[in-house]
Amino acid sequence: MAAQFIKGALISFMPTFLGALPNVIVFQMNPDTITHTWTGGAEATSDAKAGHDPLAVKSLPSETFAFTISLDANDMIADADVNPIAAGLATLSGVYARLAALEMLQYPTPAPGPPLVGAGAAAAAAAATGGAGDGGQNETVPRLQVPVVLFAWGPERIVPVRVTALTITEKLYDAALNPIHADAQMTLRVLTLDDLVNVQGIMKDIATGAYNYTQGLRQVQAMANLGDAAASVLGMLPTPF
Repeated sequence: MAAQFIKGALISFMPTFLGALPNVIVFQMNPDTITHTWTGGAEATSDAKAGHDPLAVKSLPSETFAFTISLDANDMIADADVNPIAAGLATLSGVYARLAALEMLQYPTPAPGPPLVGAGAAAAAAAATGGAGDGGQNETVPRLQVPVVLFAWGPERIVPVRVTALTITEKLYDAALNPIHADAQMTLRVLTLDDLVNVQGIMKDIATGAYNYTQGLRQVQAMANLGDAAASVLGMLPTPF
């Protein structure tokens, strides 16, 4: 019996009239390659008394994932026995439903919590009224945030991310010009605990838990590698024979 491969996924919560509902975008086909890029944290300000410390940083390293996923409506329709809902959507609109779900990850939505002060609007209103009329109170505008997304790549890597780039290449169309095959090239920036401070609602707890979970597993794996490193060092030492 062939082994069942785990599929990668992107998970977010979409605001609806029923409240925030989970939006799970399972990769139809896992990408063949993923580029995992690290950039060192910003250097700390030098202390004139203590001298410059080239190893001092004031932030965690920046981490990104980049990959391309492929979508094909014909394969979705062929898997009707496994996923009849996806097959029905593919029959009706090709892969556009999944593309739309990816596109919505780029759009900001009003964030929970108090609105931000609209200084520009308040200044314009004050100028129009000669500084009177509202008692000098500032007008407010809604706070907007793009969704926090969980990137799930196997049981050991589940990290909160922000979608920073999305390029969709549509290749084939049906009679109604719905795309039936497309490639989506994505870049995801991993959000650290510092980045999650201003996140509100259910995703803050979920994203924080995912970050701590994955970071803890990373530390365990690094510790496990110490055994192999010790054996490698012993193998490098000269022997009397």
